Amino acid sequence: MSKNNFVEELRWRGMLHDIMPGTDDLLNSEMTSAYIGFDPTSDSLHIGSLAPIMMLKHFQLAGHKPVVLVGGATGMIGDPSGKSEERNLLDESTLNKNQEGIKLQLSKFLNFDSGEANDAEMVNNYDWMKDFSFLSFIRDIGKHITVNYMMSKDSVKKRLGKESDEQDAEGMSFTEFSYQLVQGYDFLHLFENNNCKLQMGGSDQWGNITTGTELIRRKAGGKAYALTTPLIKKADGGKFGKTEKGNIWLDAAKTSPYAFYQFWLNVSDEDAENFIKIFTLLDKETIEKLVEAHKLEPHRRELQKTLAKELTSMVHSVEEYEIAVKASLILFGKGTYETMTELDEKTFLSIFDGVPTFELAKEKLSAGINILELLSVETSVFPSKGDLKRLMKDNGLSINQKKEKNQSAEISIADFIREKYLLVRKGKTKYFLIVLK
Repeated sequence: MSKNNFVEELRWRGMLHDIMPGTDDLLNSEMTSAYIGFDPTSDSLHIGSLAPIMMLKHFQLAGHKPVVLVGGATGMIGDPSGKSEERNLLDESTLNKNQEGIKLQLSKFLNFDSGEANDAEMVNNYDWMKDFSFLSFIRDIGKHITVNYMMSKDSVKKRLGKESDEQDAEGMSFTEFSYQLVQGYDFLHLFENNNCKLQMGGSDQWGNITTGTELIRRKAGGKAYALTTPLIKKADGGKFGKTEKGNIWLDAAKTSPYAFYQFWLNVSDEDAENFIKIFTLLDKETIEKLVEAHKLEPHRRELQKTLAKELTSMVHSVEEYEIAVKASLILFGKGTYETMTELDEKTFLSIFDGVPTFELAKEKLSAGINILELLSVETSVFPSKGDLKRLMKDNGLSINQKKEKNQSAEISIADFIREKYLLVRKGKTKYFLIVLK
């Protein structure tokens, strides 16, 4: 990809929302530095951050220099854009830990140390804000932006309008109101010290970003630019990236690679057609062929499978993707006992998260136990031995993915995966887990 087509790349992918006049000309004329800010309130990003991450990825591939700003200072304040509550204050050691975690994840997308002129750079606005006194800030920065200008921003108007309609509304604090000015100063600082001429972000950040361009114009007499991407939404109107259990994180310790893979595998056809353009690096021709093939045979779910493969491999690794595929086969009765023993414990448990689980003391199996006794007396996998016998006779019982018809079979600790887990399946898809304690 040449540096001339970054904006066009975003446009066909559906990743371009607002762009300030002249931005395209700037990008076509020189290698440009642009930054996006990330919230450091956790040591991991989640998939809500993937769209801006992919913007930076395309930006670097186009020959430009991405700057990642970790909002150590602004993260302490709280952004009124779409938020209803202020954030908690973070101490410096927590901020540093979170910054390192975020950089590690971004390193899978961006080159930080390749030796090229457009290597990505990470900065933290806490570094230049921590020693900035309040009096100095309002004297040197605050005087350049009027209250009327700040009040005209949609993020402020929506928040104030919402609260004026609610009884007992506490209103927006001065701290939150000042957020756009602090973010604007970030842009000014990076413009003056890092030759950063462009700020990018989600469409809800347009007001904050343009405050920065205005501050640069008024205080530094310079010209800076702005570009935003649409906020990602699901076709059914639901919130993107949220499940019943919360965020889908990029950190394997918070969301297992298997659960991450499953999230993308289970998106709707309409969302898959949209997401594959936004969240992968596949080219236009490849994506168009995938979309057409999917329309002819939607039951094959090739769009979802490709999306899940590309993202799991990029965020985690090809090896983790392959493990996730093997793990997925287990639920459809295609995985073997050997497959299950190859999985790490966390992946194994994530596959069967939510299935009925029974705990059993190890002492109960010290001398082995009859299968009928285990499944209908010591646990209530079956309501009665009669029900269990009938299913076994019809070849409908599987233990650790192996068919079991012998009603005299003895189960011992050695039959349990990792000497801890026994997977019971009724029919094709009804699972139960027995866990030794």
